[in-house]
Amino acid sequence: MNTVLLTALFAAALAFVLGTALGFFKKVFYVETDPRIARIRELLPGVNCGGCGYPGCDGYAAAVAGGSAETTRCAPGGQGTASKLAALMGVSAEMKPVVAVVACKGSKDIAPLKGLYAGIPTCRGAKLSAGGTKLCSWGCLGYGDCTAICPFDAIHMGSDGLPHVDYEACTGCKKCIAECPQQIIKEVPRDRKGPIVSCSNRNPLRPMIRKTCKVGCIKCGICVKNCPEQCIVIENGIPQVDYAKCTSCGTCNAKCPTKIIVMLQNEVFAEADEKTQAAG
Repeated sequence: MNTVLLTALFAAALAFVLGTALGFFKKVFYVETDPRIARIRELLPGVNCGGCGYPGCDGYAAAVAGGSAETTRCAPGGQGTASKLAALMGVSAEMKPVVAVVACKGSKDIAPLKGLYAGIPTCRGAKLSAGGTKLCSWGCLGYGDCTAICPFDAIHMGSDGLPHVDYEACTGCKKCIAECPQQIIKEVPRDRKGPIVSCSNRNPLRPMIRKTCKVGCIKCGICVKNCPEQCIVIENGIPQVDYAKCTSCGTCNAKCPTKIIVMLQNEVFAEADEKTQAAG
């Protein structure tokens, strides 16, 4: 009986000492949190996509409250969320929506395989273990890593073996851009008009380009020579457009021998814009 009583008294004393110590250290090491973090967190959509560059919405909320992040980084929330965050923080914010555009037309019927691949069926696995699966070293590998990472179900693999973006669902979170080992997915402002090159092949040897992809950019420079605004230059093997000068005249699109230059408003965003107009 005495043993049981002593054990109970010892346990009670130990609990009292530990509780007192915990209370003391809580006060000593207490870190005051910014009350705005919780308010910012409530304004965020809560998808935890990581597109802002921070570990989820909690991380982004803390960064905004601390002044180390802009209020315009939440792509899923768009301008509405950016405006609410800006009002809370006492700053101004104008957010331009961006979307993902796939810069490759090397479908499975156009860009031949260099052999049978029996490794891990992911783009990153094929890139690391075999240097890719197609003769074109720059093209889409076709295993859909981008579709698996998209938190908004906005990108899907088509029957042609290429990813296709649903521009009504895409929020511009950039997760597919970061995931693609070939770096063929580009961030493009949603309201942009003008040409974009749907090819990422930087091989300077024209004959090799035609062997590896029937529609690859052959670096002929016709788009550069014929642009009336002189707003196209070839950098690192790919024509680049100066959109500040571009008038979206479509000359480069018409002159391109492989038709790899496409017009954003007519060939990329057109379907989504037609649906929006019909709904309106």
